[in-house]
Amino acid sequence: MVSGNLFHCRKNSWPPEEYISKSTLQLFDFDSASPPEQAWRRKLNGHANLLKEFSVTFVEAIKMVRLGIRLWSYVREEASQGRKAPIDPFTRESCKPSASQGVPLGGMGSGSISRGFRGEFRQWQIIPGTCEASPVMANQFSIFVSRDGGGKKYASVLAPGQHEGLGKDGDSGISSWGWNLDGQHSTYHALFPRAWTVYDGEPDPELKVSCRQISPFIPHNYRDSSLPTAVFVYTLVNTGRERAKVSLLFTWANSIGGNSHLSGNHVNEPFIDEDGVSGVLLHHKTAKGNPPVTFAIAACETQNVSVTVLPSFGLSEGSCITAKDMWDKMVQDGQFDRDNFSSGPSMPSSPGETLCAAVAASAWVEPHGKCTVAFSLSWSSPKVKFLKGFSYHRRYTKFYGTSGKAAQTLAHDALTNYKRWEEEIEKWQRPVLMDERLPEWYKFTLFNELYFLVAGGTVWIDSSFVGKKASYDQDHLARLKNDDVKAVEAKVSGRGEEVSRTTTTTTLDGFPSIEYDDENSTSSSHASEDELMVPLKRGYTDRSYQTYKVLEPGNTEEDVGRFLYLEGVEYVMWCTYDVHFYASYALLELFPKIELNIQRDFAKAVLSEDGRKVRFLAEGKYGIRKVRGAVPHDLGTHDPWNEMNAYNIHDTSRWKDLNTKFVLQVYRDFAATRDMSFGVDVWPSVRAAIEYMEQFDRDGDGVIENDGFPDQTYDTWTVHGISAYCGCLWVAALQAAAAMAHELGDQEFAETCKSKFLKARPVLEAELWNGSYFNYDSGSSSNSKSIQADQLAGQWYTASSGLPPLFDDFKIKSALRKIYDFNVMKVRGGRMGAVNGMHPNGKIDETCMQSREIWTGVTYGVAATMILAGMEEEAFKTAEGIFLAGWSEEGFGYWFQTPEAWSTDGHYRSLIYMRPLSIWGMQWALSLPKAILDAPKINVMDRIHVSSSNTKFFNHETGVRRIATKAKCFGDSVFNCAC
Repeated sequence: MVSGNLFHCRKNSWPPEEYISKSTLQLFDFDSASPPEQAWRRKLNGHANLLKEFSVTFVEAIKMVRLGIRLWSYVREEASQGRKAPIDPFTRESCKPSASQGVPLGGMGSGSISRGFRGEFRQWQIIPGTCEASPVMANQFSIFVSRDGGGKKYASVLAPGQHEGLGKDGDSGISSWGWNLDGQHSTYHALFPRAWTVYDGEPDPELKVSCRQISPFIPHNYRDSSLPTAVFVYTLVNTGRERAKVSLLFTWANSIGGNSHLSGNHVNEPFIDEDGVSGVLLHHKTAKGNPPVTFAIAACETQNVSVTVLPSFGLSEGSCITAKDMWDKMVQDGQFDRDNFSSGPSMPSSPGETLCAAVAASAWVEPHGKCTVAFSLSWSSPKVKFLKGFSYHRRYTKFYGTSGKAAQTLAHDALTNYKRWEEEIEKWQRPVLMDERLPEWYKFTLFNELYFLVAGGTVWIDSSFVGKKASYDQDHLARLKNDDVKAVEAKVSGRGEEVSRTTTTTTLDGFPSIEYDDENSTSSSHASEDELMVPLKRGYTDRSYQTYKVLEPGNTEEDVGRFLYLEGVEYVMWCTYDVHFYASYALLELFPKIELNIQRDFAKAVLSEDGRKVRFLAEGKYGIRKVRGAVPHDLGTHDPWNEMNAYNIHDTSRWKDLNTKFVLQVYRDFAATRDMSFGVDVWPSVRAAIEYMEQFDRDGDGVIENDGFPDQTYDTWTVHGISAYCGCLWVAALQAAAAMAHELGDQEFAETCKSKFLKARPVLEAELWNGSYFNYDSGSSSNSKSIQADQLAGQWYTASSGLPPLFDDFKIKSALRKIYDFNVMKVRGGRMGAVNGMHPNGKIDETCMQSREIWTGVTYGVAATMILAGMEEEAFKTAEGIFLAGWSEEGFGYWFQTPEAWSTDGHYRSLIYMRPLSIWGMQWALSLPKAILDAPKINVMDRIHVSSSNTKFFNHETGVRRIATKAKCFGDSVFNCAC
């Protein structure tokens, strides 16, 4: 849909020649050593400024004082139980955030480690939901160069020595190392999932060095993309006249970030593997009962490269071998003793002692010669344990087993497979990078925003089963086993019609796969195929005892496990659904099976209920944790899948956007994949989600009303009556539900939804359309006529799914033009993105904190809507504001940590956030999938005949239903096929 070359008048290219000399680039023009034409770039001596966090105004603080007091009390209560509250604005990290991030390491869902653009390893997320931001400064690459004749020697850590705590005289730790790199002639180039660091004559003026960082993030590859490993390929080019002996050193501390290195009982041991791979294993005993972690650092020995190791050294004078001893050995010999390989496991470290290891790879590089040296890093933490005691095996264990020594095999396989990974990555990225119609900034920002799928706290488990354990005394369990629970099973015909309902009564003895408290057990793969989800007994408000199998594709060979990712590292909730609405385009485009499984998880959740009481902090009132029929806000924090709705600011069962977003996402995914099994699986939940929303149409005009509190994703921005955001989502969801019902053969429900749609749409327009855009809401508040950037979110999904537009074309374009002229261009000339709210007089809506914020992910979503409406130039100008403010050298420094929001002065709220993945909504709009493009062009609504009697929703039971796991003829499922 993009025509011509956009932005002729503005700089849209950052060629590598501006950062590296052409002669150096030519030297690296082989074996992918040279950085790509399109990449995000920085000099290593660039200043990593501290980032500025947002603050609320005095008026906003007064409005939120009661919420603040309740939230503070809740945070303290959780802390007393050894848990972190999902939202904690009161605790500050000791490491202040700075503009220092770079491409993270590893695949998805197995724990992540980020690496700053200057080379430091930071942002440790090995334990789910925990992020240790501070860099571990002992983890470094270093270089040692000596030339024939002995006159020239160089030794330096390959990172600028600009970090706190360095430079202590007489130190036996890392301050004794040579921090001699200035960084003026060294540059960093990022194109996720790879990064290049080029040392153009530093520290040796006659040696050019390129380090290529590679992680196995490969779309549609559900095996390798789960692997916790990364490769660092060094390319050495000697431009001097003398032969040079070059030794590269990789040092690593036995640590998972923070102060974990001081906890003691850590052990290192050397290893030699096949294909010349050798290195050191670092076995880390975690604190607080968390599963152990094993790291492997390794290098590959070749005909020209020799690998040696130092299995253990310390950072203090009391160590048997100190960091200074290690450094001096490398300066003198450029390698370690070969006998170290036979030293065996080290003695366990003592509390307060830091245990480190080193791998050295040495090679002679002839004059004007070239050499390649490859290192790998891997980590194995096979078990995921959540704080309330439930454990699962990570996805990669399906291929590598659960032994800690899997790290060694991972390190080996990374060194032998990375070239294939690169080929697959380049094949994936090439069409976008070669598209001359697209701005340069967009090309590399599109890929770099994917960092979140690795660094966003992702967890990917092996099994499609989610079991449940309970930690109660045996008397309580015995009483529970005798307690009756009821489950409702709906039998549905092949046309999607319910034909019968069976109620069964049983006890927990009928569910033998429930696992009771066992600290070492793993609740992952023991549920039977026939198990129902067991809802809470009516009125029971204690813990929900249930075990269930989450919906999965019928073909178990294609099972890709279960996937979680955080709303953000500061908002610790898994798969926050109102935000996934924006981010899910990335998963659908790149890992569609994961996206469908997330939707299956929420489909199952729609039909469940959790009657435990929860206090909602905004008003201080109590309610139940999860209402049947309501889409949950999230899948939980400390017990995902089983204890949902960790968010407790508002009662989200009263939110007006979650159910509609569920229907829209499901239909988009169904339309794009044409996966009929998926459609059949989730259809009862789609019906239930639509039926649940009927209660919010209080005046019977067909449109849901908001209830005078922030009852949607903008959870500080109050809405009254009919609103543009929720109303548009509702109308879009009705059309999507009608289309899906028609395609699945549920004609009665298709007619119902179409009837409701035809009734609702004109009401929405009459209430909100003012001639140029849709008013914020139909109330009478001071901001009811505000221009909301996100007012056409429903139209975005409608167009993305190939459905007919919700409104006349001129109204869609008029509203988008208004957003562009006001929300975008009136904020620093369009260089910051789209502000959420703008008064029609051109002043920013300062009703609340969120109305005056610029939301990065919403801006990308607005841009995607513009592309779908044929407004390509406005779309890229709108989205470019996020690049300029967040990613450019003149911006605020939010690269690889894009926040949820920033204010007009650039102060951030919530770094490393999920929603900016919506930039993939732009790519979706630019290249709609074939299944949508090839769909019949006849208006699907025209194919649905509405009978005169079909004007109301049916009062179907919305209890728990069994849902088919196979499509076909439903022969092997709980559906009774009526064909």
